[in-house]
Amino acid sequence: MSEDGIHAVGAYAPRLRVSAREFADAWGSFEASGIETTAVPEADEDALTMGWEAAWRALAADGVDAADVDWLGFATTNPPMAEADPTVRLGSFLGVDEDATHQTFTGSTRAGTRALFAALDADTDGLALVVAADCPQGEPSDAHEHAAGAGAAAVLVGPDAPATITDRAEHAEPYPGTRFRRAGNDEVEGIEVTSYDRAAFRETLAAAVDAVDAGGLDAAAVQAPDGGLPYRAAGAMGLDDGTIHTCATVQDLGDTAAASVPLSLATALADGNQTVLGASYGSGGGADAFVVEADESVPSELAVDGGTDLTYAEYLRRRGEVTSDEPNGGAAYVSVPTWKRSIPQRHRLVAGRCPECGSLAFPPEGACADCRSLVEFEPVELPDTGEVEAVTAVSRGGEPPEFAVQQQKSGEYGVAIAAFEADGESVSMPLQVVGTETSPDVGDAVATVIRRIYKQEGVIRYGRKARIDDG
Repeated sequence: MSEDGIHAVGAYAPRLRVSAREFADAWGSFEASGIETTAVPEADEDALTMGWEAAWRALAADGVDAADVDWLGFATTNPPMAEADPTVRLGSFLGVDEDATHQTFTGSTRAGTRALFAALDADTDGLALVVAADCPQGEPSDAHEHAAGAGAAAVLVGPDAPATITDRAEHAEPYPGTRFRRAGNDEVEGIEVTSYDRAAFRETLAAAVDAVDAGGLDAAAVQAPDGGLPYRAAGAMGLDDGTIHTCATVQDLGDTAAASVPLSLATALADGNQTVLGASYGSGGGADAFVVEADESVPSELAVDGGTDLTYAEYLRRRGEVTSDEPNGGAAYVSVPTWKRSIPQRHRLVAGRCPECGSLAFPPEGACADCRSLVEFEPVELPDTGEVEAVTAVSRGGEPPEFAVQQQKSGEYGVAIAAFEADGESVSMPLQVVGTETSPDVGDAVATVIRRIYKQEGVIRYGRKARIDDG
């Protein structure tokens, strides 16, 4: 058993919510039991951007830098691209060293705990960062879609931690057809034989939990495909409903797939629970179980509250059911090789300092704007927060073609020019504004976040946007 434990946790869920009543009004019934609302990604959010949101919160909670991470794992059932390693870009967003281990875990809702177990077994003396993020979806009328939510959690693992994993086990038993996603398809489905599905979930989880010492629990983070199944399996796992409900997130966020157990674990530790069971399930079927003992408070930073309620029609727009595909070309077109050269600026706001006069340039290319010298700029990473100098709004028809799909899904968006200061020097840049119903005012503080900028030639371009900094 590894001596590494949990140093800190972070979590994130999109602010957008759609209620069970909205689904029921649209379809005549709501097919996902025990769920009141589900979290909905904004048009420029996906599993990777949500993973970044959770990861930087875990790092911030523990007061460590991403450069201290030697092992990075990313888990999801719904990666932004079917073939392309998302962990590499996540590491770039965070500033993880390029020589650190980067591993991706996918193909199962137990991918989050698979990544956690791999981190515990990793051959490293430093810190490991486990990030699980997901946003599954199904056919519009079925139970998988009604339950589908979105969210992310991150667990920072390493030696001398305030919480340790004292026991863990796994169990595998073939249960084909319980939940699957076909090659080339975005929607989760199943054979929908209720008794068979429940037996697979209950028996596989119970076997894994039975193999660990799970006495005296304060909370149980149990896989939650909906708000009913975890409680139906409680007796078989030797749990009571209250222990599960203590840290459940499914009722507010929906089915978060590979992030389900990590999110509930983060919630349990953030709330001060000392003995926590984790029990994850992946159809097919396999299960992981582990026990966490917290001897002291685990640093945490969670942002999982909702802020904006959607109608069902607005939800369909965010999902892309009633919008067009990406355009061909456009005024803001940047080739992939050119984009690659600017990744430090787009992912981490790396500006340049003129060695002649000391002024900042963003992006750091060409001649210095102040002294006009042709120089090789010294890299300077700007802070995450800046101050608004000017702001405007872009309405339908006014956006560059590259942003047409986002405009169709989300409507009008704000653009701000914000100033960022480093070592007494300031540099300004334009940024899209996200996460608010009203545009910021001049003088407001904004924090930068990673979001999808646009997709072109089939390649997703990620970069920084801004949201009002509420501390």
